[in-house]
Amino acid sequence: MNKPKIVVLGAGYAGLTATRKLAQKLSPEEAEIVLINKHNYHYEATWLHEVAAGTINHNQARYMISDVVNPKRVRLIYDTVVEVKTEDQRVVLENSEVEYDYLVFALGFVTNTFGIKGMEDNAFFIQDIDSARIIREHIEYKFAQYSSGESTDESDLTVLVGGGGFTGIEFVGELAEKIPELCKKYDIPRNKARIINVEAAPSILPVFEEDLVAYAKKSLEDRGVEFRIGAAISECTEEGFIVGEDNELIKAGTSVWTGGVMGSPVLGKSGFEVFRGKVNVDADLRLPGSENVFIIGDCSWTMDKETGKPYPPTGQLATQEGAHVAANIKNALYGLPLTDFVFDNKGTVASLGISDGIGNILNGVKLQGKPAAAMKKVVDDRTLLVVGGPKALLKKGKYRPF
Repeated sequence: MNKPKIVVLGAGYAGLTATRKLAQKLSPEEAEIVLINKHNYHYEATWLHEVAAGTINHNQARYMISDVVNPKRVRLIYDTVVEVKTEDQRVVLENSEVEYDYLVFALGFVTNTFGIKGMEDNAFFIQDIDSARIIREHIEYKFAQYSSGESTDESDLTVLVGGGGFTGIEFVGELAEKIPELCKKYDIPRNKARIINVEAAPSILPVFEEDLVAYAKKSLEDRGVEFRIGAAISECTEEGFIVGEDNELIKAGTSVWTGGVMGSPVLGKSGFEVFRGKVNVDADLRLPGSENVFIIGDCSWTMDKETGKPYPPTGQLATQEGAHVAANIKNALYGLPLTDFVFDNKGTVASLGISDGIGNILNGVKLQGKPAAAMKKVVDDRTLLVVGGPKALLKKGKYRPF
């Protein structure tokens, strides 16, 4: 009898956690495990705003997959997924094809521009290591151009950030740390460089209570961040964003869109029913109507039975889904019933720069300022430990013992 083959697509938080848990739960005799990822490294998606601002080096935000997954136990394939053909249990890659008995679809997110005119062509996106590095380099290039006299347009020193959600606010928090450094480096008066956040909704950071949001907004404003709240972006041009009912042009040297994500486009290409960019999965995280395909992380909507709404897509949700899928696949292999996924929400913390933040943890304990910033580092390190294990934590952790 052939061993069942379990194929995991994507080595983000969900996919890498699923792979590592499967390797722990199943012996080589019980199942063959295959992990397919575009790159040979995993990156901390929740750290990308720091890479984009230049407050951490891009290498700190990533580690080699082979460092945390034993290639003797898990077959590692570095290739791009083109399509999943569920009718014959096959994954089409750019350079080959792979058959599966069980599939874990965890290909992560791409940016969703919601059809805003010009956004695709004229804005930068924080969606992977390379795109984050390009933003950092572009911002510094604009400062260097202005400093050298090659550019005399002060708007080149403006960084415009569309979206007041988690990524957008954490990004402007890092920019509030970085921009003064760039001004000093290039001998540019700080008041000439601007950081502007534009949000169509009436408030930023919708996952937090009003008092924490008010603290975050004031903290960022005190460090030079400007907010345009309740200002919808109708278009992104080469010069900047066109916002509001009066079609005001806000000019900037760097325009970054952080206003939304959706699951991998491979979902649609594979014929899965997609709702607002993701698949609504069953309570056990399977594709509806499927016995052997699981969809997790940023590619799925997982419903909270109490509220009837999907859980917000976070790193902790993705890692918990990855662990749950590994347990369910083991159950399936032995003919045991699959269990429904229940999210254990450990709270939410947002950074507002290196030494500031807000948080809501442990059933309503609120944090702000340095305690929140410290907790954010704890959360980041815990994720490293859960997803990559002790080796990843020792190499890349934000709290160093020495």
